[in-house]
Amino acid sequence: MSEVLLEELDHVGPATAQKLKDAGFTTIEAIAVSSPAELATAAEIGESTASKIILAARQSADIGGFETGDIVMERRKLVGKLSTGCTEFDEMMGGGIDTQAITELYGEFGSGKTQVAHQLAVNVQLPKEQGGLSGSVVIIDTENTFRPERIKQMVEGLSEKYGQEYDPEEFLKHIHVARAYNSNHQILLVDSAMELANELKDSDMPVRLFIVDSLTAHFRAEYIGRGTLADRQQKLNKHLHGLQKCGDLYNASVIVTNQVMSKPDAFFGDPTKPIGGHIVGHTATFRLYLRKSKGDKRIVKLVDSPNLPDGEAIISVTTPGLRDP
Repeated sequence: MSEVLLEELDHVGPATAQKLKDAGFTTIEAIAVSSPAELATAAEIGESTASKIILAARQSADIGGFETGDIVMERRKLVGKLSTGCTEFDEMMGGGIDTQAITELYGEFGSGKTQVAHQLAVNVQLPKEQGGLSGSVVIIDTENTFRPERIKQMVEGLSEKYGQEYDPEEFLKHIHVARAYNSNHQILLVDSAMELANELKDSDMPVRLFIVDSLTAHFRAEYIGRGTLADRQQKLNKHLHGLQKCGDLYNASVIVTNQVMSKPDAFFGDPTKPIGGHIVGHTATFRLYLRKSKGDKRIVKLVDSPNLPDGEAIISVTTPGLRDP
């Protein structure tokens, strides 16, 4: 990607450049993928000026024009695959969890959503030949479910699996966790996550995984009743698009966990439905439904994907981490 300074863009003076940087628009790419309204608010400029700045940024960063299918195919080769550590699960996902995509995990409490998130936070730090992405991870924790002790167990499990001595302390150093106290704070933390990813992008361990656990808990608690539904969905939509932007700009995987509700009027089939309605359904690239089975086994069902058939995989949640049953 071309290293062009913000000040070099048309219609951007030193004062505007500083305002954009303060608002988190530190790179040409970040400006290129933002909306005029977003930029206008951040830099206190008119929307028509913001549109011109975005256009200039898109031309500089070579983003946003028409491309032929073969060029898109070539760019798709840059998409990484993050292994879950389970053969069947990886095969169902076409080789692992995609980067530049949002993967949603939904299911009842105890179905293993947070366990999968913890395991991916460990696996992403492994080299590519072991199914990792040689990167660090950013976790937005909304339900106080992040446990460093669990990471330690999983790293020890990896040492056992690969016959190599891994240091849990080193793994924990590359996991950046922020606790979100309400939905507004949660949305703002995405900007902080982007700043962190930008700082680390040229380091040995760039951010390759963003996790939000859980996506909907605060929204569900704060927006009660039908009257607040439109506002809630709008904010949720903005939040998800912010996360998608993180994945695209830093070639990272985005994992969001989601709560479920039960539909008492469903006489046939599974009454369990994910929260967030069509907004979450359409924005998430891959949707995975997790449910409990016997003992430590969990069933992972691929419900929605743009390029893969629906399927099911069985995994085991054990003390050393996720394993094949």
